[in-house]
This record gives sequence, structure tokens and C-alpha cells, in this order.
Amino acid sequence: MASDKQNDAKLSPMDENKENSSDGGLGLEILQIIKESQQQHGLRHGDYQRYRGYCSRRLRRLRKTLGFRMGNRHKFIGKKITVEMLSDSRYLLLVLMEAERAWSYAMQLKQEANTEPRKRFHLLARLRKAAKHSEKLEKLCESPRVDAKTKLEAQAYTSYLTGMVEFELQEWKLAMEAFNKCKTIYEKLASAFTEELALLYRQRVDEISPNIRYCAYNIGDQNAINDLMQMRLTGGGGGMMAEKLEALITQARTKQAATMSEVEWRGRTVPVKIDKARIFLLGLADNEAAIAQTANEETKEHLYETLLAECRDTIQAVREELKSEVKQRERSTDCDNSKVSNLQFLHSYLSYIKLCTLVKRNESMARTLQAKLKEPDADENKRGPRPQDLIRLYDIILQSLAELSTLQGLEDDHTFQKEVSLKTLVYKANRCFFIAQSYVLVKKWSEALVLYERVLKYAKEVQSKTKNLNNSLKDLPDVQELIAEVNAEKYSLQAAAILGESPFCPLCNRLETFRLEPALVGKQPNLVQFPPDFQPIPCKPLFFDLALNHVAFPPLDDKVEQKGKGGLTGYIKGIFGFGS
Repeated sequence: MASDKQNDAKLSPMDENKENSSDGGLGLEILQIIKESQQQHGLRHGDYQRYRGYCSRRLRRLRKTLGFRMGNRHKFIGKKITVEMLSDSRYLLLVLMEAERAWSYAMQLKQEANTEPRKRFHLLARLRKAAKHSEKLEKLCESPRVDAKTKLEAQAYTSYLTGMVEFELQEWKLAMEAFNKCKTIYEKLASAFTEELALLYRQRVDEISPNIRYCAYNIGDQNAINDLMQMRLTGGGGGMMAEKLEALITQARTKQAATMSEVEWRGRTVPVKIDKARIFLLGLADNEAAIAQTANEETKEHLYETLLAECRDTIQAVREELKSEVKQRERSTDCDNSKVSNLQFLHSYLSYIKLCTLVKRNESMARTLQAKLKEPDADENKRGPRPQDLIRLYDIILQSLAELSTLQGLEDDHTFQKEVSLKTLVYKANRCFFIAQSYVLVKKWSEALVLYERVLKYAKEVQSKTKNLNNSLKDLPDVQELIAEVNAEKYSLQAAAILGESPFCPLCNRLETFRLEPALVGKQPNLVQFPPDFQPIPCKPLFFDLALNHVAFPPLDDKVEQKGKGGLTGYIKGIFGFGS
């Protein structure tokens, strides 16, 4: 737990320094402390259990430091912090950590209550406990020993936790009043202090705003649903509130679904009897409008994924109904099996929506990558986008278009088939362009030139076919812009191929040619090729003695010294020195 102690070391001096604030009272940066603690100890990833453990350990350390122990290991002795004890701001911090520990436990139980509903009772008890601790903190801050800013922050913190309790109890009016009080205090604090603190207060206001609008909607304000939808687009109301927003939108669509009975597509009216399909089709226009209005790429990606998930669930529900219909048609011999039924046509329509959404999503991702590909690399150590990434996206788009052309019930729709083939040509041209770009990177000039010519062939074919089909290229990439880009790339590529050198050729290989290159004075000038290419060198010869096993060596017995055989006589002579 060394990291906890390091964080305490960072925060505790700050808390102690607040003892002598501008008006001579104790001070505590309540919102700043809890936000930093939450971000550093689990809430960045929604891990409330980890944060709860941190609060418990910090409480233990604070009690030990202040000498405010609650008994010993054998016996618990409850103590209360009184106004007379406020000689140190850490007493206020002690109460704040107790409230945070109860709140984090409640949020942990809220996550677990999705699968275990009985935990909701415990959740409410812990939330009430957190609100009770915050009220104790607010009463302590009413002391003249505490500065005015800390008093306001304590009131806002109490209002926030009280609003959370009433929100869970579905007491919408009381919850709205508490959240409004909290919002008002933080807005006033934001206008009175430095920009760094003001940003923290505004973020808190942004977190509370979706809860206020949700309470207003449940009280009866029908205009609040539009505000909630707008907050959903801008990414507001994350976490638990996001689930409530999705449930609210589904509930509103369910009420409208009772009035929907049919849908018209490709000149055919199809009755819609499945409730899930009605709800999805009612919200389709709203989802598409939301995606069109969103400028944030991350939010747009989230909306695309939500729409695709709803579409897949709806297709699965229709497919289940279709299985039973197919069994009934197999039993009856009178009906014409060659005719596409209404349910099959509805399935084709939903599949069309799914495939078109996939195409739009991948096209949006491709546009973002293209923009990044044209930008200079800001971070040289970070890997940027490559043409290969775009090739993969266009492969998925072409696969979706191929599935579109095989949808049941649209085989004889010649206009639809021509539109799909035209879109296929457009995306083939774009895919071919980025394949050529990938060949340019590896200095394969002839292959890149051939592919550029193929791009021009596809683009001209698209232009010739567009005259017969109106509004077919309304949502597709601009072919004329692609032609201009290909011509520019092609001419520069031809020049590089004729000269036999690459734009990335190192300086040492073209000393006789003058060229202005800003990159030569940058951080990574292309002066020499490193690492250098391998060069052939002569091999070191290897010798093998193949005749060794077939050579008979001469005897060496006469060269080896023979040991004498004296026995016992020689041993005695050696003792007395006769033989020496």
C-alpha cells in the first residue's frame, strides 16, 4: 500500500495548509480531494470496490495520525468528532472519507444489483449512511473555525448525496431540488475562483445536469426528453445514467409502437406485427439524425455500434418468426413457395438497414483515417495510420455491398442492383487507390502506376453510369476529387520512376542533384541508409580430412620408454642405496 501513503503525503500537507486560509479558518478542498482520490484509486475504470478499500485504509491512517482510535483490537469504543475538536482540517477529512466509503460501497452494490435484485436494499442503506456522514460534515463546517469556501463545498456535497438517495427512491421532486441546490452552489463557486478550480466545478455541474433533466421528465416535463437526447449526443450522462437514458428512450418508443402497423420499402408495403421490429423502425430516423448531428468521432462510433446492436437483435427476432412460417409453408401444398412472403421481405429490409449502416460506419472511419494520413506526424515515436488500414476498411465495405446484391426479394429489382454495382465501383476505385499508395511506400513504381490506371478506369466507368441513375452518388465519396488526386500522384510517380530514385532516397546517393528538402534540417534527416544493405563477401573455406580413417600409422613402441621389472630385489636396493 505504498502508493496510498504517497498520495496521502501529497494531499495531507495541502489539507494542513488550509488551516490558515484567507479568513483565518480551517479549509478543505472537498471536491478536489475526492476527485483526485477517485481517479487515482479505481474509478477511472469504474472499480468501486478498489476505491472503497482505499477509503478504509486512509481512514485507518488518519485515525492513527490524529490519535483518534476507536478502541483497541479487543473492544470497540465509538467516538464522535465535535466542533471543539476542530484544531486540524484532517478531522473534517476523516468525516469526508467515511462518507466516501459508504458512497463507494453503494455504487458497488448498484453494479451488482443488476443480477442480484436483493442487493438494492443494502444499496439504499449505504447511500443513506453516506448522506448522514455528509450532513455531519456540513454541521461541523458551520463552525466559525471553518472558512466560507469549505462551508459552501460541504453544503453542495450534502445536497449531491441527498439527491442521490432521493433519485434511487424515485422521489423525483425532492431529488430535483437537491440536485438544483448542488448545481447552484458549484456554479457560484466556479465564478469566484481560479480557472483550474472553476473547471472542476463545471465538470461537476455537467455530471448533475442529466440527473436534473431526468427528474424533470419523470415529474411531467415532456420537453426534458429532447434535452436528454441532446446530452446523449454530446456524451453527457455516462455510466449509470447512460443506462437510464437508453431505457427511457426505449420506453418512449414502445408507447409509440402501438400506432405503427406497416412500413413501405422499394414500392412494397409490408405489415409489421413484431413489437421489437416496430420499436426499432420507429427509432431508426432518430438514430440516423443523431449520428448526422454528432461531430465527435468517439460518440459517433458509439451511436453506430448501438444502432447495429439493436438491428441485429431485431433481425434475430424476425428470423425466429420466419422459421415457424417456413415450417407452416412446408406443410401446406397450396401456397406458392416461389413468392417472397411479407415476413421474408421485412427480414430483407432489416438486413438492408444493417448492411447500409455497416457501410456508413466504415466509410466514416475511412474518412477519419484519410484525414490523419494527410497530416504530418506530430509524434515520431507513435505509429500513425497506413494505407493498409484503409484497404481493410474498404474490403469490409465491398463485402457488405456483395451481401446487399443477394438479398431475398430484390433479385429482379434492376434499379437496386444497378445502384449497388455503382457503389461497388466507387469503393473499388478507392480501395485500388490505397493499394497503389501502399506500393509507393515500398518503391514498386510500375505496380503503383498500373493500379493508378485501374483507379482511373473505375472512376470513368462510374461517371458514365451516373448519368442514368439520379442521386446515386449522393452519400458516396467524390469521384472527381479522386481522379484529380490520382493524376497528381501519377505524374510525380512517373518522374520518380524515370529518375530511378525515390522521394525517400538518402542524401548520400544523390549528391549530384540539388533539391530543397525541409526534412533534411528536421529531427530525422535522411542522410544515409541505415542499416546499410548486405553486401556479398567471399566465404571462408572449410577443410575436411577425408583420408584420416583410412591411414595406417607406423608402430611407435621403440619410441616409448619401457618401465623396469625389479620386483622385491629392486625395492631393497632402492632402500639401501645399492642401485643408485
